[in-house]
Formats: sequence, structure tokens, C-alpha cells
Amino acid sequence: RVQLVESGGDSVQTGGSLRLSCAASGIYGGYYVGWFRQTLGKEREGIAGTYMDGHGKSYGGSVKGRFSISPDSRKNTVYLQIDSLNPEDTAMYYCAAARARPVAPLNRQHYDYWGQGTQVTVSS
Repeated sequence: RVQLVESGGDSVQTGGSLRLSCAASGIYGGYYVGWFRQTLGKEREGIAGTYMDGHGKSYGGSVKGRFSISPDSRKNTVYLQIDSLNPEDTAMYYCAAARARPVAPLNRQHYDYWGQGTQVTVSS
């Protein structure tokens, strides 16, 4: 059974940094893990994705340069480092897993399993 548990969300000020964690159980080599975010009334936006061995990384255009995804296969955890936070980054952040790398890695419809999310709030 696949389970994904996000953590690390917090309330921070503009310019700060956070590292979000996605602890995954029940997945193995070949699974693809992605990070998404969503604010009220908006579509869930794909941020980044990776295989657990670090290959095949993808990033959304809106976050390139400030967001970094890194898996730790020994801990079965995928991290999302977010730097230079601004209020537009305020959202619920979710991780998701797909049984194979999606054709469109940042498309939420291609993922099979989801976590419950962790809230990031950035104040100006």
C-alpha cells in the first residue's frame, strides 16, 4: 500500500526558505514522485518531479531557479527546497507518486497516489 506524508510547511516571511519533506512508503524503483501546490479557487500546479534515484527531474517554469527537488532513496523521502519565498508561494503543497514517469510529469492527472498536503504561508 502506498502512503505519502508531507511535512515541513510553515508560516515564514518574504525572502525566507523552507524544506518540505515527502515520506513515501510502499513505493520502489520506477515510481516517479512529484510536488504540486494549490491555492483556493485555482488549479493544482505541478512544481517538480523526480525518480527516487534522482534521474528524470522536471521543473515547472514558474519555479525554476528557486525550487529544488531532491530524493533520498535510503530514507524513501523526497525533499522540496524552496528559496526566496514570496507571498505568491502561499499554498497547500502536495506530493504525489506515479507508477512510472508520466508523459507530462507536471500534470496532476497522471499521478496515482497523493498525500494530505502541508501548508506554506508567506507574509510580506
